[in-house]
Amino acid sequence: MAVAKAQALVPGLFVIDADPVADREGLEKLALWALQRISPVVAADPPDGLVIDTTGADHLHGGEAVMLETMVQKFAASGVEARAAIADTWGAAHAAARFLRHQIAVIAPAETGAMLRSLPLAALRLDGETVTGLRTLGFETVGDLKDQPRAPLTLRFGPEIGRRLDQAFGVIGEPVDPIRSPELVEVRRVFGEPIGAADTIARYIGKLVDALCLELEKRGLGARRLDLLFHRVDNTMQFIRVGMAQPVRDPKRLARLLRDKIETVDPGFGIEIMVLVAIESEAMHDRQAISSLVAPSEPDVSNLVDVLANRVGGHRLYRFTPVQSDVPERSVARVAALSPETGATWEGDWPRPPRLLARPEPVETMALLPDNPPVWFTWRGIRRRVRRADGPERIRGEWWKRDAEMTTVRDYFRVEDETGERYWLFRSGDGEHEDSGSQKWFLHGIFA
Repeated sequence: MAVAKAQALVPGLFVIDADPVADREGLEKLALWALQRISPVVAADPPDGLVIDTTGADHLHGGEAVMLETMVQKFAASGVEARAAIADTWGAAHAAARFLRHQIAVIAPAETGAMLRSLPLAALRLDGETVTGLRTLGFETVGDLKDQPRAPLTLRFGPEIGRRLDQAFGVIGEPVDPIRSPELVEVRRVFGEPIGAADTIARYIGKLVDALCLELEKRGLGARRLDLLFHRVDNTMQFIRVGMAQPVRDPKRLARLLRDKIETVDPGFGIEIMVLVAIESEAMHDRQAISSLVAPSEPDVSNLVDVLANRVGGHRLYRFTPVQSDVPERSVARVAALSPETGATWEGDWPRPPRLLARPEPVETMALLPDNPPVWFTWRGIRRRVRRADGPERIRGEWWKRDAEMTTVRDYFRVEDETGERYWLFRSGDGEHEDSGSQKWFLHGIFA
Protein backbone atom coordinates (compact mmCIF):
# COMPACT_ATOMS: atom_id res chain seq x y z
CA MET A 1 0.00 0.00 0.00
CA ALA A 2 0.99 3.63 -0.26
CA VAL A 3 3.05 5.07 2.61
CA ALA A 4 0.45 7.76 3.30
CA LYS A 5 -2.26 5.12 3.74
CA ALA A 6 -0.06 3.04 6.02
CA GLN A 7 0.71 6.07 8.20
CA ALA A 8 -2.99 6.86 8.43
CA LEU A 9 -3.73 3.32 9.63
CA VAL A 10 -0.82 3.18 12.10
CA PRO A 11 -0.08 6.50 13.81
CA GLY A 12 3.61 6.98 14.56
CA LEU A 13 4.67 4.42 11.95
CA PHE A 14 8.44 4.52 11.45
CA VAL A 15 9.38 4.57 7.76
CA ILE A 16 12.87 3.98 6.37
CA ASP A 17 14.14 3.51 2.84
CA ALA A 18 14.74 -0.05 1.63
CA ASP A 19 18.39 -1.02 1.17
CA PRO A 20 18.52 -4.27 -0.85
CA VAL A 21 22.33 -4.20 -1.00
CA ALA A 22 22.66 -4.05 2.79
CA ASP A 23 20.01 -6.74 3.12
CA ARG A 24 21.97 -9.03 0.83
CA GLU A 25 25.20 -8.36 2.72
CA GLY A 26 23.49 -9.14 6.02
CA LEU A 27 22.10 -12.38 4.59
CA GLU A 28 25.56 -13.40 3.42
CA LYS A 29 26.96 -12.73 6.90
CA LEU A 30 24.34 -15.04 8.36
CA ALA A 31 25.26 -17.65 5.75
CA LEU A 32 28.94 -17.45 6.74
CA TRP A 33 27.96 -17.84 10.38
CA ALA A 34 25.99 -21.00 9.56
CA LEU A 35 28.87 -22.22 7.39
CA GLN A 36 31.23 -22.16 10.36
CA ARG A 37 28.85 -23.58 12.93
CA ILE A 38 26.24 -25.76 11.23
CA SER A 39 27.33 -27.34 7.94
CA PRO A 40 29.91 -26.89 5.16
CA VAL A 41 27.15 -26.51 2.56
CA VAL A 42 25.33 -23.21 3.11
CA ALA A 43 24.04 -20.66 0.62
CA ALA A 44 22.04 -17.44 0.80
CA ASP A 45 18.44 -17.81 -0.39
CA PRO A 46 17.40 -14.22 -1.18
CA PRO A 47 15.58 -12.19 -0.18
CA ASP A 48 15.15 -13.55 3.34
CA GLY A 49 16.45 -17.09 3.70
CA LEU A 50 19.32 -19.52 4.03
CA VAL A 51 19.51 -22.99 2.55
CA ILE A 52 21.68 -25.50 4.42
CA ASP A 53 22.49 -29.07 3.43
CA THR A 54 22.75 -30.78 6.82
CA THR A 55 23.25 -34.32 5.49
CA GLY A 56 25.73 -35.97 7.84
CA ALA A 57 25.97 -32.91 10.10
CA ASP A 58 22.78 -33.03 12.16
CA HIS A 59 24.08 -35.73 14.54
CA LEU A 60 26.92 -33.40 15.50
CA HIS A 61 24.34 -30.99 16.93
CA GLY A 62 22.16 -33.48 18.82
CA GLY A 63 19.75 -34.36 16.02
CA GLU A 64 17.64 -32.44 13.52
CA ALA A 65 15.11 -30.93 15.92
CA VAL A 66 17.74 -29.89 18.46
CA MET A 67 19.90 -28.40 15.70
CA LEU A 68 17.02 -26.27 14.39
CA GLU A 69 16.01 -25.11 17.86
CA THR A 70 19.58 -24.15 18.74
CA MET A 71 20.02 -22.28 15.46
CA VAL A 72 16.77 -20.31 15.89
CA GLN A 73 17.75 -19.43 19.47
CA LYS A 74 21.17 -18.22 18.33
CA PHE A 75 19.54 -15.99 15.73
CA ALA A 76 17.07 -14.65 18.32
CA ALA A 77 19.94 -13.80 20.67
CA SER A 78 21.36 -11.63 17.88
CA GLY A 79 18.03 -9.89 17.26
CA VAL A 80 17.09 -11.94 14.19
CA GLU A 81 13.67 -13.61 14.14
CA ALA A 82 13.84 -16.87 12.21
CA ARG A 83 11.77 -19.89 11.21
CA ALA A 84 13.42 -23.16 10.23
CA ALA A 85 12.45 -26.44 8.61
CA ILE A 86 14.14 -29.63 7.45
CA ALA A 87 12.87 -31.65 4.50
CA ASP A 88 14.21 -33.92 1.77
CA THR A 89 14.33 -31.15 -0.83
CA TRP A 90 15.25 -27.48 -0.92
CA GLY A 91 11.78 -26.60 -2.23
CA ALA A 92 9.95 -28.53 0.49
CA ALA A 93 12.09 -27.04 3.28
CA HIS A 94 11.65 -23.53 1.81
CA ALA A 95 7.86 -23.99 1.76
CA ALA A 96 7.64 -25.51 5.26
CA ALA A 97 9.71 -22.73 6.85
CA ARG A 98 7.50 -20.01 5.39
CA PHE A 99 3.99 -21.45 5.26
CA LEU A 100 3.58 -23.89 8.16
CA ARG A 101 2.30 -22.66 11.50
CA HIS A 102 5.18 -23.95 13.59
CA GLN A 103 8.39 -21.98 13.98
CA ILE A 104 10.40 -25.22 13.74
CA ALA A 105 9.40 -28.15 11.54
CA VAL A 106 11.03 -31.47 10.71
CA ILE A 107 9.26 -33.07 7.74
CA ALA A 108 9.64 -36.84 7.44
CA PRO A 109 10.27 -38.15 3.91
CA ALA A 110 6.91 -39.94 3.85
CA GLU A 111 5.09 -36.71 4.79
CA THR A 112 6.71 -34.38 2.25
CA GLY A 113 4.14 -34.89 -0.50
CA ALA A 114 1.09 -34.43 1.72
CA MET A 115 2.60 -31.35 3.34
CA LEU A 116 3.32 -29.69 -0.02
CA ARG A 117 -0.10 -30.43 -1.49
CA SER A 118 -1.87 -28.49 1.27
CA LEU A 119 0.20 -25.31 0.89
CA PRO A 120 -0.69 -22.24 -1.22
CA LEU A 121 0.78 -21.69 -4.69
CA ALA A 122 3.29 -19.12 -3.40
CA ALA A 123 5.10 -21.97 -1.60
CA LEU A 124 6.50 -23.12 -4.97
CA ARG A 125 8.76 -20.03 -5.28
CA LEU A 126 6.89 -18.81 -8.38
CA ASP A 127 6.87 -15.14 -9.34
CA GLY A 128 3.88 -13.02 -8.37
CA GLU A 129 2.53 -12.68 -11.90
CA THR A 130 2.43 -16.45 -12.37
CA VAL A 131 0.71 -16.99 -9.00
CA THR A 132 -1.92 -14.36 -9.86
CA GLY A 133 -2.54 -15.99 -13.24
CA LEU A 134 -2.96 -19.44 -11.67
CA ARG A 135 -5.40 -18.11 -9.10
CA THR A 136 -7.44 -16.51 -11.88
CA LEU A 137 -7.78 -20.00 -13.38
CA GLY A 138 -9.05 -21.35 -10.04
CA PHE A 139 -5.88 -22.94 -8.62
CA GLU A 140 -5.37 -22.36 -4.90
CA THR A 141 -3.01 -25.00 -3.53
CA VAL A 142 0.05 -26.91 -4.73
CA GLY A 143 -2.09 -30.05 -4.80
CA ASP A 144 -4.48 -28.45 -7.28
CA LEU A 145 -1.55 -27.73 -9.57
CA LYS A 146 0.11 -31.12 -9.09
CA ASP A 147 -2.94 -32.99 -10.38
CA GLN A 148 -3.16 -31.04 -13.64
CA PRO A 149 -1.59 -32.00 -17.00
CA ARG A 150 1.70 -30.23 -17.57
CA ALA A 151 1.39 -29.38 -21.26
CA PRO A 152 -1.37 -26.70 -21.01
CA LEU A 153 0.32 -25.07 -18.05
CA THR A 154 3.71 -25.02 -19.80
CA LEU A 155 2.15 -23.61 -22.97
CA ARG A 156 0.59 -20.72 -21.07
CA PHE A 157 3.11 -19.99 -18.28
CA GLY A 158 6.35 -21.53 -19.48
CA PRO A 159 8.46 -24.37 -17.98
CA GLU A 160 8.99 -22.72 -14.57
CA ILE A 161 5.89 -24.30 -12.96
CA GLY A 162 6.91 -27.83 -13.91
CA ARG A 163 10.50 -27.24 -12.78
CA ARG A 164 9.48 -25.93 -9.38
CA LEU A 165 7.05 -28.80 -8.85
CA ASP A 166 9.72 -31.38 -9.71
CA GLN A 167 12.27 -29.69 -7.46
CA ALA A 168 9.89 -29.54 -4.50
CA PHE A 169 8.76 -33.17 -4.85
CA GLY A 170 12.30 -34.44 -5.45
CA VAL A 171 11.87 -35.51 -9.06
CA ILE A 172 14.90 -33.48 -10.11
CA GLY A 173 17.82 -32.32 -8.00
CA GLU A 174 18.57 -28.78 -6.91
CA PRO A 175 22.19 -28.51 -5.78
CA VAL A 176 23.32 -25.97 -3.20
CA ASP A 177 26.23 -23.77 -4.30
CA PRO A 178 28.07 -23.11 -1.00
CA ILE A 179 28.93 -19.56 -0.10
CA ARG A 180 32.62 -18.80 0.22
CA SER A 181 34.46 -15.88 1.75
CA PRO A 182 37.63 -14.48 0.16
CA GLU A 183 39.26 -14.76 3.58
CA LEU A 184 38.90 -18.54 3.66
CA VAL A 185 41.89 -20.62 2.60
CA GLU A 186 40.72 -23.06 -0.09
CA VAL A 187 42.29 -25.53 -2.50
CA ARG A 188 40.56 -27.77 -5.03
CA ARG A 189 41.21 -30.62 -7.42
CA VAL A 190 39.22 -31.25 -10.60
CA PHE A 191 39.41 -34.74 -12.08
CA GLY A 192 39.31 -35.54 -15.78
CA GLU A 193 37.73 -38.89 -14.91
CA PRO A 194 35.56 -39.36 -11.80
CA ILE A 195 37.14 -41.20 -8.88
CA GLY A 196 35.47 -43.42 -6.29
CA ALA A 197 37.95 -45.85 -4.72
CA ALA A 198 38.84 -45.17 -1.07
CA ASP A 199 42.58 -45.50 -1.79
CA THR A 200 42.35 -42.93 -4.57
CA ILE A 201 40.38 -40.53 -2.38
CA ALA A 202 42.96 -40.94 0.41
CA ARG A 203 45.82 -40.20 -1.99
CA TYR A 204 44.27 -36.98 -3.22
CA ILE A 205 43.40 -35.95 0.35
CA GLY A 206 47.14 -35.99 1.02
CA LYS A 207 47.82 -33.79 -2.01
CA LEU A 208 45.11 -31.30 -1.07
CA VAL A 209 46.33 -31.10 2.51
CA ASP A 210 49.89 -30.43 1.35
CA ALA A 211 48.69 -27.58 -0.86
CA LEU A 212 46.49 -26.17 1.90
CA CYS A 213 49.30 -26.22 4.48
CA LEU A 214 51.60 -24.34 2.08
CA GLU A 215 48.97 -21.63 1.71
CA LEU A 216 48.40 -21.52 5.47
CA GLU A 217 52.13 -21.15 6.04
CA LYS A 218 52.27 -18.19 3.65
CA ARG A 219 49.60 -16.45 5.70
CA GLY A 220 51.03 -17.48 9.08
CA LEU A 221 47.87 -19.39 9.96
CA GLY A 222 46.96 -22.74 11.42
CA ALA A 223 43.69 -24.58 10.74
CA ARG A 224 41.11 -25.06 13.50
CA ARG A 225 38.41 -26.59 11.31
CA LEU A 226 38.56 -28.19 7.86
CA ASP A 227 35.78 -29.00 5.41
CA LEU A 228 36.41 -31.43 2.57
CA LEU A 229 33.67 -31.28 -0.06
CA PHE A 230 33.09 -33.92 -2.72
CA HIS A 231 31.17 -32.88 -5.84
CA ARG A 232 29.67 -36.01 -7.37
CA VAL A 233 28.79 -36.50 -11.02
CA ASP A 234 25.08 -36.69 -10.16
CA ASN A 235 25.22 -33.01 -9.10
CA THR A 236 25.05 -33.80 -5.37
CA MET A 237 27.61 -33.24 -2.64
CA GLN A 238 29.19 -35.17 0.22
CA PHE A 239 31.44 -33.65 2.85
CA ILE A 240 33.76 -34.34 5.75
CA ARG A 241 34.28 -31.91 8.63
CA VAL A 242 37.08 -32.19 11.19
CA GLY A 243 38.05 -29.86 14.00
CA MET A 244 41.23 -29.28 15.96
CA ALA A 245 41.63 -28.13 19.56
CA GLN A 246 44.57 -25.90 18.58
CA PRO A 247 45.76 -24.35 15.29
CA VAL A 248 47.44 -27.07 13.22
CA ARG A 249 49.56 -26.90 10.06
CA ASP A 250 51.03 -30.41 10.06
CA PRO A 251 50.08 -32.15 6.76
CA LYS A 252 50.41 -35.69 8.16
CA ARG A 253 48.20 -34.90 11.13
CA LEU A 254 45.49 -33.17 9.11
CA ALA A 255 45.50 -35.87 6.43
CA ARG A 256 45.07 -38.56 9.07
CA LEU A 257 42.03 -36.85 10.58
CA LEU A 258 40.39 -36.54 7.17
CA ARG A 259 41.23 -40.09 6.09
CA ASP A 260 39.68 -41.50 9.24
CA LYS A 261 36.30 -40.33 7.90
CA ILE A 262 36.56 -41.62 4.32
CA GLU A 263 34.20 -44.46 5.17
CA THR A 264 31.40 -41.92 5.74
CA VAL A 265 31.64 -40.70 2.13
CA ASP A 266 29.41 -42.23 -0.54
CA PRO A 267 31.09 -41.52 -3.90
CA GLY A 268 28.00 -42.63 -5.84
CA PHE A 269 28.83 -42.84 -9.55
CA GLY A 270 32.04 -40.92 -9.01
CA ILE A 271 33.57 -37.73 -7.62
CA GLU A 272 34.61 -35.08 -10.12
CA ILE A 273 35.77 -32.25 -7.80
CA MET A 274 37.33 -32.25 -4.32
CA VAL A 275 37.51 -28.96 -2.38
CA LEU A 276 39.39 -28.53 0.90
CA VAL A 277 38.59 -25.40 2.91
CA ALA A 278 39.98 -24.09 6.18
CA ILE A 279 36.69 -22.82 7.61
CA GLU A 280 38.34 -21.63 10.81
CA SER A 281 41.98 -20.62 11.11
CA GLU A 282 44.08 -18.72 13.63
CA ALA A 283 47.47 -17.07 13.71
CA MET A 284 50.15 -19.64 14.38
CA HIS A 285 53.76 -19.08 15.36
CA ASP A 286 56.36 -21.78 15.06
CA ARG A 287 57.60 -22.88 18.44
CA GLN A 288 61.29 -23.13 19.07
CA ALA A 289 62.28 -26.51 20.40
CA ILE A 290 63.65 -26.45 23.94
CA SER A 291 66.70 -28.59 24.65
CA SER A 292 66.02 -31.47 27.00
CA LEU A 293 69.19 -30.46 28.87
CA VAL A 294 67.56 -27.19 29.92
CA ALA A 295 64.07 -28.31 30.90
CA PRO A 296 61.88 -31.34 30.18
CA SER A 297 59.37 -30.68 27.42
CA GLU A 298 55.70 -31.11 28.19
CA PRO A 299 53.97 -33.96 26.32
CA ASP A 300 51.76 -32.83 23.46
CA VAL A 301 48.41 -34.60 23.67
CA SER A 302 46.61 -32.33 21.21
CA ASN A 303 46.91 -34.94 18.44
CA LEU A 304 45.18 -37.55 20.61
CA VAL A 305 42.51 -35.03 21.60
CA ASP A 306 41.79 -34.22 17.94
CA VAL A 307 41.51 -37.90 16.98
CA LEU A 308 39.12 -38.69 19.82
CA ALA A 309 37.06 -35.52 19.35
CA ASN A 310 36.47 -36.24 15.66
CA ARG A 311 35.53 -39.84 16.37
CA VAL A 312 33.19 -39.45 19.32
CA GLY A 313 32.27 -35.76 19.03
CA GLY A 314 33.90 -32.73 20.54
CA HIS A 315 31.06 -32.24 23.05
CA ARG A 316 31.85 -35.64 24.57
CA LEU A 317 35.49 -34.86 25.23
CA TYR A 318 36.17 -32.59 28.17
CA ARG A 319 37.92 -32.27 31.52
CA PHE A 320 36.82 -30.96 34.88
CA THR A 321 37.90 -27.72 36.50
CA PRO A 322 37.29 -26.54 40.07
CA VAL A 323 34.53 -24.05 40.83
CA GLN A 324 34.29 -22.14 44.09
CA SER A 325 31.28 -23.74 45.78
CA ASP A 326 30.64 -25.67 48.99
CA VAL A 327 27.96 -27.84 47.38
CA PRO A 328 29.79 -30.79 45.72
CA GLU A 329 27.73 -30.96 42.51
CA ARG A 330 28.32 -27.24 41.98
CA SER A 331 32.06 -27.37 42.63
CA VAL A 332 33.01 -28.74 39.21
CA ALA A 333 32.52 -27.56 35.65
CA ARG A 334 33.23 -29.05 32.24
CA VAL A 335 35.74 -27.26 30.03
CA ALA A 336 37.41 -28.08 26.72
CA ALA A 337 40.01 -30.82 26.89
CA LEU A 338 42.91 -28.45 26.16
CA SER A 339 41.69 -25.40 28.04
CA PRO A 340 44.57 -23.60 29.82
CA GLU A 341 45.07 -24.17 33.52
CA THR A 342 43.65 -21.41 35.70
CA GLY A 343 45.40 -22.45 38.91
CA ALA A 344 42.08 -23.00 40.70
CA THR A 345 41.97 -25.84 43.24
CA TRP A 346 39.44 -27.42 45.55
CA GLU A 347 39.76 -26.15 49.09
CA GLY A 348 39.27 -28.18 52.26
CA ASP A 349 40.91 -31.07 54.09
CA TRP A 350 38.22 -33.68 53.47
CA PRO A 351 38.86 -36.01 50.52
CA ARG A 352 36.53 -35.99 47.53
CA PRO A 353 35.62 -39.05 45.43
CA PRO A 354 37.04 -39.16 41.88
CA ARG A 355 33.64 -40.27 40.60
CA LEU A 356 30.73 -38.00 41.49
CA LEU A 357 27.29 -39.22 40.39
CA ALA A 358 25.30 -36.97 38.09
CA ARG A 359 22.73 -36.63 40.88
CA PRO A 360 22.60 -38.19 44.38
CA GLU A 361 20.82 -41.54 44.42
CA PRO A 362 18.61 -42.52 47.38
CA VAL A 363 19.66 -45.47 49.55
CA GLU A 364 18.11 -47.40 52.43
CA THR A 365 20.17 -47.30 55.63
CA MET A 366 20.16 -47.88 59.36
CA ALA A 367 22.07 -45.37 61.48
CA LEU A 368 21.91 -43.85 64.95
CA LEU A 369 21.06 -40.16 65.02
CA PRO A 370 22.40 -37.56 64.91
CA ASP A 371 26.09 -38.13 64.12
CA ASN A 372 26.68 -41.86 63.64
CA PRO A 373 27.46 -43.39 60.23
CA PRO A 374 25.25 -46.07 58.69
CA VAL A 375 25.57 -49.64 59.88
CA TRP A 376 24.52 -50.86 56.43
CA PHE A 377 22.99 -49.41 53.27
CA THR A 378 21.16 -50.76 50.23
CA TRP A 379 22.02 -49.23 46.85
CA ARG A 380 20.68 -50.42 43.50
CA GLY A 381 19.21 -53.54 45.08
CA ILE A 382 22.41 -54.69 46.80
CA ARG A 383 22.80 -54.53 50.57
CA ARG A 384 26.26 -53.57 51.83
CA ARG A 385 27.47 -53.80 55.43
CA VAL A 386 29.68 -50.93 56.53
CA ARG A 387 33.02 -52.01 58.00
CA ARG A 388 34.72 -48.62 58.38
CA ALA A 389 33.45 -45.04 58.26
CA ASP A 390 34.73 -41.52 58.65
CA GLY A 391 32.64 -38.41 59.28
CA PRO A 392 30.44 -36.53 59.45
CA GLU A 393 31.56 -33.63 57.27
CA ARG A 394 28.84 -31.02 57.49
CA ILE A 395 28.11 -28.97 54.37
CA ARG A 396 25.62 -26.16 54.65
CA GLY A 397 23.42 -24.75 51.91
CA GLU A 398 24.46 -21.67 49.96
CA TRP A 399 21.94 -19.28 51.49
CA TRP A 400 23.27 -16.35 49.47
CA LYS A 401 22.08 -18.06 46.28
CA ARG A 402 18.69 -19.38 47.37
CA ASP A 403 16.57 -18.61 50.40
CA ALA A 404 15.47 -22.25 50.53
CA GLU A 405 19.03 -23.23 51.49
CA MET A 406 19.12 -20.95 54.51
CA THR A 407 18.74 -23.80 57.03
CA THR A 408 19.53 -26.91 54.97
CA VAL A 409 22.58 -29.03 55.74
CA ARG A 410 24.15 -32.29 54.62
CA ASP A 411 26.22 -34.66 56.74
CA TYR A 412 28.66 -36.61 54.55
CA PHE A 413 30.33 -39.92 55.52
CA ARG A 414 33.11 -41.82 53.79
CA VAL A 415 32.30 -45.52 54.28
CA GLU A 416 33.93 -48.81 53.32
CA ASP A 417 31.99 -52.05 52.90
CA GLU A 418 33.07 -55.64 53.51
CA THR A 419 34.58 -55.99 50.02
CA GLY A 420 36.81 -52.93 50.44
CA GLU A 421 34.79 -50.63 48.18
CA ARG A 422 34.42 -47.08 49.44
CA TYR A 423 31.44 -44.77 48.99
CA TRP A 424 30.44 -41.21 49.78
CA LEU A 425 27.07 -41.04 51.56
CA PHE A 426 25.19 -38.15 53.04
CA ARG A 427 22.11 -37.55 55.14
CA SER A 428 19.93 -34.63 54.07
CA GLY A 429 19.56 -32.83 57.38
CA ASP A 430 21.33 -32.65 60.71
CA GLY A 431 19.42 -35.58 62.24
CA GLU A 432 17.64 -33.34 64.75
CA HIS A 433 15.72 -30.49 63.12
CA GLU A 434 13.04 -31.09 60.50
CA ASP A 435 13.68 -27.81 58.70
CA SER A 436 17.32 -28.81 58.02
CA GLY A 437 16.37 -31.48 55.47
CA SER A 438 14.36 -34.61 54.78
CA GLN A 439 16.69 -36.78 56.95
CA LYS A 440 16.89 -39.27 54.06
CA TRP A 441 20.17 -40.86 52.95
CA PHE A 442 21.78 -40.61 49.52
CA LEU A 443 24.87 -41.96 47.77
CA HIS A 444 26.74 -39.18 45.99
CA GLY A 445 30.13 -40.56 44.94
CA ILE A 446 32.45 -43.55 44.69
CA PHE A 447 36.11 -43.60 45.73
CA ALA A 448 38.73 -45.40 43.68
